[in-house]
Order: sequence, then C-alpha cells, then structure tokens
Amino acid sequence: MAAHVRMILGVISGLFDREFTKAHDFRGDTQLALMHTHLIALGVLGFLIVLALALALALDEQFQLSGTKLFTAFFWFYNAGIAITVTMMGVHGTETVLGKHVPEAVPWIAGLGHTLLTVGLILLFVSASGSTRPPRQGSRSRSPRRPRPEPSRPGRLS
Repeated sequence: MAAHVRMILGVISGLFDREFTKAHDFRGDTQLALMHTHLIALGVLGFLIVLALALALALDEQFQLSGTKLFTAFFWFYNAGIAITVTMMGVHGTETVLGKHVPEAVPWIAGLGHTLLTVGLILLFVSASGSTRPPRQGSRSRSPRRPRPEPSRPGRLS
C-alpha cells in the first residue's frame, strides 16, 4: 500500500512540476523535478525492493519480520523521512519558480527528513540481520511454533 501511494504521489508531483513551471514560464532547475524522482525511487522502488527481498528470502514467513518492533519503527521513520523531504522539496521548488526567497529553515528541515530516512534504513538492516541470525543456546527461537498435540479427553478414543 505504501509503494502504491508513493507511486501516485510521484506521478502527480511530476505533473505538477511540468504544469507549474510551464504556467509561470520558468526555464530553470528546481527542486520540483527532484521531488518526482525521490518519490518514485525512495517511495516506490525502496518498498518494492524490501518486499522482494522479504519474499525471496522468505524472511517474513520464517521470522515474522513485519511484526517486530524494529520493522515497525523502520516503516514509520522511513515514511516520515520521505514525507518531510518531499514536502520541503515542494516548498523549495515552488518558492524558486515564484521568484521568492527560500527561507533558511527549508534546507534544515529537508536535512531532518534525510536523517529520518537514514535512521529508518539502519532500523531495517538491524531488523533483518537480527531475524536471520540463528537463535542462541537457551534462547527462544523466533521461528513459528509447532502446533501442540491436542490433549485426549476423557470418554474419547485416542
């Protein structure tokens, strides 16, 4: 679902870039063009790669990766990072096309978005590496449990 939403936003942002710059007869470089590629590359391809790796390595079935706290933290940090980064690109690009001064806070906030993206990716790798390690002696395995045999009931043939 996250990749699907990012794909739609990426297409819309590309359309906005083209139409907004054309409407204002702007012929320079802006952050609006980068907004389109960031949404497609980070938002769509990033999540599709995570999905493909999880399916190819059967990580989610064997280790229930998506149910862990680390994976959930990755998902939210990564999504927040994309949202902040792309929003600031939109603000920066729009201000540039309109010929206005870009406030100093915009690049700082965009940097925060990139930092959240980095934290999210670190959490993803920590989550995946923790799931693929063999369990230590005496520790509980994170692999699915075998069903327990049903206890026999009195008056029932076993």
